[in-house]
Amino acid sequence: MPLAAGKSAQKRPELASRLTVTARRGLHRGRQGELCTDGETFAAANRGGVQSWAMRRPAPLPLELRLGPFHIDEAARAGVSRRRTRADDLVIPFRGIRASGPLDGWARIAAYAVRMPPGHVFSHQTAALLWGLPLPRGAPALHVAAPEPMREPRMRGVVGHRLGSGIPVDFAQGFPAVAPCDVWCQLAASLSLDELIAAGDRLVGWPQPLATITEVDRAIARFGARRGAIRLRAARREVRPGSASPRETGLRLALERAGFPSPEPNGVIELSGGGSTPGDLVFREWKVILEYDGEQHRTDERQFHRDVLRLDLLALDGWIVIRIGKRMTASDALGLLEHALRRRGWTP
Repeated sequence: MPLAAGKSAQKRPELASRLTVTARRGLHRGRQGELCTDGETFAAANRGGVQSWAMRRPAPLPLELRLGPFHIDEAARAGVSRRRTRADDLVIPFRGIRASGPLDGWARIAAYAVRMPPGHVFSHQTAALLWGLPLPRGAPALHVAAPEPMREPRMRGVVGHRLGSGIPVDFAQGFPAVAPCDVWCQLAASLSLDELIAAGDRLVGWPQPLATITEVDRAIARFGARRGAIRLRAARREVRPGSASPRETGLRLALERAGFPSPEPNGVIELSGGGSTPGDLVFREWKVILEYDGEQHRTDERQFHRDVLRLDLLALDGWIVIRIGKRMTASDALGLLEHALRRRGWTP
């Protein structure tokens, strides 16, 4: 018994010390924590301290720091303390970077650009987003490439790459990025064949192409035998200039794989009464057009009347126009197209 009592007596100072530390934390937070040996009393005091602490909002940031992501060094130069940059009202998308709220894909790019070393460029999916190439949905990590002899970035939320020699770079949306044709080549290892074709169609698409077919072929030559090269060359064989959307590309591929002749995406048709008009998918030899009826055709009155006039002029010139609605099935569209082409003399 004396031995046990002695151990208990030795532990009391440690217990008192721990309670004192806990009480000091309460004092630091709420300015009302007290040393309490009663658990209920201490919990009540601590709750009051947390509530009081939470009510003290952080000081407002300077205006220039509220406009977008900023580096903590920039905050220091603006007179903001390091403690303020650790407050709960700021998010930390990347090491050394702060922002005033959640960041979407574009804002994450802008946030990383604040700390990106000179010479580094956005690449792969990130550069594709900047150039407007269609990608599968999702929120992938940022892709950043570094030229030799610089070291590629290693950071949570960032995939680092080595930028090969001779790869052209440019500015997309104001950010340094691998040139669009070379970005398309980089995507070959991660996209499916049809996704890669849709992205390639955007490169040479309508109405504002990002590149020419010749520039695409030069990029493929630079890409060489890297991972994805076989898929890249297979996609190149099916890329067509003039496409306006991934949906258009998907329909064109479905038509060609079903045995129909290859249509001309957004081919320009000269009208007998003067002027010209594009058709979504034009079968020029048979004077047949596949047209999409998008949402703007119903909600924009001016667009609606322009389309009515255009379709009337095409009909007067002997064109068969098949209009495809949003809810029309692929089999229905193919059936109508086959019927129209056969009327004009096409045979499978």
